[in-house]
Amino acid sequence: MPGFADVFVGRDEQLGLFTQGLADQRCQGFVVSGSAGVGKSRLVEECLTRAAGMGFRVARATATAAGGSVPLGAIAHLVPAGVDLSDPVTGFATVARRLACGDGRALVLLIDDVHLLDAVSAVLLRQLMDAGVVRLLGTICSGAPVGDAVEALCRGDAVWRVDLAELDRGEVEELLQAVLGGPVAQRTLRELYAACRGNVLYLRELVTGALDRGALVSDGEIWELATGPVRGTTRLVELISARLAAAGAEARPVLELLALCEPLSLTEAEQVASPEAVTGLEYAGLVRVGQDGRRTSVALAHPLYGEVLRAGLPVTRRRALLLRQAARVEEVGMRRRADALNVASWRFTATGTADPAALAEAAALARYSHDYGQARTLLQALPEEHHTTATRLMLGEALFELGEPQQAETVLAAAVAGAESEQDRLAVTLARTFNLFWGAAEADEALAVNDAARTLVTSADARRMLQYCEGSMRIASGEAVRGLALLEDMEEDIRLAPNPVAWLTGALMKPLGLELVGRTGDAVDWAERAYAAHLTVGHHTLYPHPAVQLISVNHALSSHGRLAEAREVGLRGYAELARVTSTPVPQIWLAFGLGRTEWLAGHPASARRWYAEAAALARAYHHIRPLGPALSGLAACAAVLGDLEAAELACAEARNYLWPDVFAAEEYLGRAWLYAARGHLAQARTVLTDAARCARTAGLVTPEAQLLTDIARLGGAKKVSGRLAELARRSDGTLTGAGARLAAALAADAPDQLLAVATAFEQAGADLLAAEAASAAAAAWQRAGHGRRATAATSLATAIAGRCEDARTALLTTIAPTARLTDREREVALLAATGTRSKDIAGALHLSVRTVNNHLQHAYAKLGVTTRRELAAVLERSEPQHGPAPRLVRHGGDLLPDLRGERPGARAQFTASGSPG
Repeated sequence: MPGFADVFVGRDEQLGLFTQGLADQRCQGFVVSGSAGVGKSRLVEECLTRAAGMGFRVARATATAAGGSVPLGAIAHLVPAGVDLSDPVTGFATVARRLACGDGRALVLLIDDVHLLDAVSAVLLRQLMDAGVVRLLGTICSGAPVGDAVEALCRGDAVWRVDLAELDRGEVEELLQAVLGGPVAQRTLRELYAACRGNVLYLRELVTGALDRGALVSDGEIWELATGPVRGTTRLVELISARLAAAGAEARPVLELLALCEPLSLTEAEQVASPEAVTGLEYAGLVRVGQDGRRTSVALAHPLYGEVLRAGLPVTRRRALLLRQAARVEEVGMRRRADALNVASWRFTATGTADPAALAEAAALARYSHDYGQARTLLQALPEEHHTTATRLMLGEALFELGEPQQAETVLAAAVAGAESEQDRLAVTLARTFNLFWGAAEADEALAVNDAARTLVTSADARRMLQYCEGSMRIASGEAVRGLALLEDMEEDIRLAPNPVAWLTGALMKPLGLELVGRTGDAVDWAERAYAAHLTVGHHTLYPHPAVQLISVNHALSSHGRLAEAREVGLRGYAELARVTSTPVPQIWLAFGLGRTEWLAGHPASARRWYAEAAALARAYHHIRPLGPALSGLAACAAVLGDLEAAELACAEARNYLWPDVFAAEEYLGRAWLYAARGHLAQARTVLTDAARCARTAGLVTPEAQLLTDIARLGGAKKVSGRLAELARRSDGTLTGAGARLAAALAADAPDQLLAVATAFEQAGADLLAAEAASAAAAAWQRAGHGRRATAATSLATAIAGRCEDARTALLTTIAPTARLTDREREVALLAATGTRSKDIAGALHLSVRTVNNHLQHAYAKLGVTTRRELAAVLERSEPQHGPAPRLVRHGGDLLPDLRGERPGARAQFTASGSPG
């Protein structure tokens, strides 16, 4: 496993700028500034390596606080022996002469912490830089005091200065994956990024500490951080403690209070310390001051500061700070919405008790902000005699959301026993069945609880709400037709529903039922309607976060054949839920949905990543219902990628989690594609045929069609084409219709039809199916003796397969390696594709027109095209691999590639390479 020092990510722009500076004689130095730990030293080390690789001589010097008081303390080793610097003029000339190189290239000198240089070193370096003998490569810590000599050294346009920011979340993910050697779970990424805020030094210590404690582990697919606070190493604590110590005694109380109660208003902070002390903290970069509406707020500049401060607070000091802050907020009337939650939390943390009414109110606020962890803590602290049906309902829901279904059932069963009104019994029953069905995977018990409640309620509205609850569970159990019948009279507008929770429960599952029976367009409409409705009532009802409805939107869009939209919705929903700290259950299902979307899109590596995410989350939060289909999907992806060992392991684990539900058919995919990857196509078709039979028995049109399409892909097109055509007439899904056409075209060995199907799949975003259809067309043309058409179809298949993340399937094996264009043929072809005449191409490339035409004819034959328009289309498909065709412009009578509009680094690197700029 490589260490952090071995990996370099996220700094390509700065490295490119340094390279550009080396090629610019006017650039005398390159200085990187930034906060401690941001990665300045790592960047300049990479720059020094780049300079050495370009033929420059390189050297290092180290500036230290101790050496700053010693003349030439940092660069004495560069001054040749015997040189007398007491005469500055003669001494400087001697140093410059001996450091100079015969080829005129300057010495690239790396100095970490330039701001610590002594004045004599700084003056000498400035003279050497002005003489062109030395190029400075240095780092400066933001906010550090800089002397006049060093300021003069780094001043002016000749010294290029870069302010280095922290890594963004994507760069942190890239760094972690490179260091750990595999993908990182999104929750783990979110928590590590929130803790380090892109500071590479802090990230390294957090990861090192987690690895040493066994808190960061991989299941073979994905790296997952154990739940609980993110803690680093002793070295990290020492680094941060030293930084905090610079605040001084007067400002320390503000830091301690912020660690417990941030954010504070500026007024509150100035009640603890003087305005000058607070301003000093801001100047030192220890706090951030900003506007929060009409209030000026103060917060710690980094979350790890709070972790270190809290760890060092004695219990008595912590208690005093919390109680004093609670009293301050109470004195001014608790005017802000979060004040009641904060005060109750502070008093509970300080003393272990709080006013029961305040606890209940605070828990309700936490629950409505979807902070289920805080809600659980406050509600469990509530004395038993102060619990009500409402508080037990909130606690049961919080426990479900946190992955504790057994505890939730105990609490909700007690809530039912204590319910006095029919409305209360209905509300608790809905929560209880939801927990039993989805959390504990006890479908029969959930249905029994629902039936029992129906015998106790008297109003028609209550019975109808329980009917909707049953309908939702029937759909999720794979009984789509029966479930839809129970939901048939659902109001389309939530405002007309007597119970919004029951309506939302039905609206969550009705789109899935519609999709399963082939009404995918109606499914999309219902899912989007449910999401919009949920947004209007999300803060007024005990129900999961509104983004839970995006699970249905993602699923419906995928089945409808709108895969790009499905991906966008799934990612948006996952991001929304990630901003809520404790909603793992819907995140599991959204991750599973994104895996399914990428599988249908033919992106097995991306799908595998999301299936692994769903499985890891499900295990961590004991949410077992999605494990079977997620592991089966993971196995299918691994098999298609050729990782048979991982596929076998996932299949073996998936067998422990088989449920008679809506995903039962999909749980066969792993085994089927594992057989196919081993070359046992007949066994793969048998597995898929059994699954399709189950789907047909249950009336599940869309799953049956997907399974039969896979059978067609694996050599069984003639057997399934008739049934697929029948299903296509009963479904409005693009993928179902295209699957039927694929099977018919494969059965008839009709290349024109296969190419048309390839286009349909590609437009839907189903890349692997499109590549397979084009590949099958190429094979059919080849068998028919049409070599040029076969070559064209192969080129199309190869181009689309390039987006399929190295997938390997039976149909793709028919793709023959396309004869590669020579460099000159590609150069001519790229120019011809832009409409440039052969005569102009000949002039630009210093060739005869006849040679240009010969190259074009060879390219036509290799690519299977006959016109320049077809040539442009083929080259456009391969653009991600080969780049766009250059546009020619006249320059001094010659036609040359037009570089205008390129990113700045492209021209800089072209010039720096020694080519004409």
